[in-house]
Amino acid sequence: MSSANQTAPVKRPVRKTTVRSKVYREKSIYAFLITICLLQTFFLGGLLVLYKSLNIPNIRSVANYSPPEATVIYDRHGKIVDRMFNENRTVIPLSKMSPFLANAFVAAEDGRFFEHPGLDLISVLRAAINNVKDGAKSQGGSTITQQVIKSLLLTPEKTYIRKFKESVLAWRIDKLLSKEEILVIYLNQIYLGEGAYGVEAAAQVYFGKSADKLSLGECALLAGLPQAPSRYSLFNHMDRAIERQKYVLNRMAADGYVSASEAQKAYEEKTQLNPRVQYATDENAYYLQVVKKKAREYLEGPLQSAGVKIYTYLDSGIQSQALEAIRRGVKASQGRQVIAGKDVENPPQAALVCLETQNSRVRAIVGGTSFKQSPFDRATQAKRPVGSTFKPFVYAVALQKGWTPQSNIDDGPLSIRGKNGKVWSPKNYSGRYHGIVTLEEALAHSYNAASVRLMQKIGYKDVHRLAKSAGVSAKLPPDLSLALGSADVSLLEMTGAFQVFAGDGTFLTPRFIEKIVLPDGSVVYPEKMGKRSRVLSAAVTTNMKNMLHGVVSHGTGKVVADVPGVLGGKTGTSDESRDGWFLGYDKTYTTGVWVGYDHNKSMGKKESGGATAAPIWRDFMLGIASH
Repeated sequence: MSSANQTAPVKRPVRKTTVRSKVYREKSIYAFLITICLLQTFFLGGLLVLYKSLNIPNIRSVANYSPPEATVIYDRHGKIVDRMFNENRTVIPLSKMSPFLANAFVAAEDGRFFEHPGLDLISVLRAAINNVKDGAKSQGGSTITQQVIKSLLLTPEKTYIRKFKESVLAWRIDKLLSKEEILVIYLNQIYLGEGAYGVEAAAQVYFGKSADKLSLGECALLAGLPQAPSRYSLFNHMDRAIERQKYVLNRMAADGYVSASEAQKAYEEKTQLNPRVQYATDENAYYLQVVKKKAREYLEGPLQSAGVKIYTYLDSGIQSQALEAIRRGVKASQGRQVIAGKDVENPPQAALVCLETQNSRVRAIVGGTSFKQSPFDRATQAKRPVGSTFKPFVYAVALQKGWTPQSNIDDGPLSIRGKNGKVWSPKNYSGRYHGIVTLEEALAHSYNAASVRLMQKIGYKDVHRLAKSAGVSAKLPPDLSLALGSADVSLLEMTGAFQVFAGDGTFLTPRFIEKIVLPDGSVVYPEKMGKRSRVLSAAVTTNMKNMLHGVVSHGTGKVVADVPGVLGGKTGTSDESRDGWFLGYDKTYTTGVWVGYDHNKSMGKKESGGATAAPIWRDFMLGIASH
């Protein structure tokens, strides 16, 4: 075929309408996509705005759970003697709870706790149906996780918005924390009545024991409280509490936590409730007042929220005997004054300090007959003329300067003219004088004239130094009146100083606090046992012990001679019988007693250290010997 007959290919023209249609479709797709993006943006933005408007709290505060805890104070035997708190709570881990405890709460409050993701839709649906029937929001179907959220992050108001926020937060918390961590928070946070927050505080309040010592029956009783602590109060409505306990035990058996026989046995168990606890009782209050003051010096912030454990040297048994002896002694003194026809509308007051001589641990301190009536502590805060209880320091200095117990001193009448020209004539308590006597006789019978003459010979400066080295911080008069105890000193200081004679001639500052355990487990020792300071030589100490034994065997303190183991002591009476003192010791304790009126009036002619204070000391020492 020739080329002339060949036909050229035909070119189809491009239609403008086709191009325009393609461009339009592309623009439509772009517009659609942009619209979708805008809608998504607006939708997500709207959700974000809605979320923000709900003010949903940050859940990190739950993860970092650190609630205010009670400060707990213990005596020497580990018994709780006070709890200070804004919320009575002690946070403990699961390992320090009874093995039944967590299971009891789960069975009672949230049976599907370990299965659901923070929300139990079945419980919510059941609650919703019941609410519709009741026509009110009477049930919430809250899980344990939701209860934690409500307690820590939300208000208790019953609104649908609050419930929505609670659900969102519960779901998020369940993803953030393990079930065990959520349980720990719940069991330490929940309110269980009688001011107790958390299971440890509740165990102490209701049963007087720690949470790890609770029986199955006791655990079930506590687990029945969250629904209505007042309605099921163990103190006020035990019958209702027992019914609730029965429900909890049945749930535990149904869920396989215990067998039916174990549940039945727990239900039949007789419940021994702790008496309603009144911490910081009148009995221990003076001692605890000193402890709290000292603790505040070492801790930041208020003790009520410090969450520390303070271990003291308080012996509750000895403290109880001290208060009883003080009250009996004051009553006896009041009775004698009534017989003497004296106005005793306001009875005298008294104080007692008992410490262990070997380590200076204060075992008891009573600052008055009733802390509730008068919290003023006459053992530590009051400074009163010490009378003849100061004389041992004068005689000890004389022994240091070479005198002996058999050295002679004149106890005849004495007149001294002061710098102001006035004449001072110290008289003996009995009004009689005894001529030449030995030092041991003068101290045993507390002869004033002999003691003043002795200080004349040895000088007051060395007496000042000796008293200061024995812990007496009070200002001491620079004159001969010091021989008769004109110095104003607290009972605590005088008792602490007397351990020099009761012990081995050394001094150690009296101590109240053994240790403070902080919430993180670290330990603070605010009153470390320091090094004892040597005050008297061994020879002087031995001689002083012999001389002070004469006081209690045949001298002014012989009223205590029948106390088993008494080794020595000293009476003291200030001018006009305004103050009565007795300081004494056995092989274990050094104890001081003071009696007098707060407004510094005379107790009466027949009241003195030997007649008023020494009998209280005797009563106290006999009491602790029998326990």
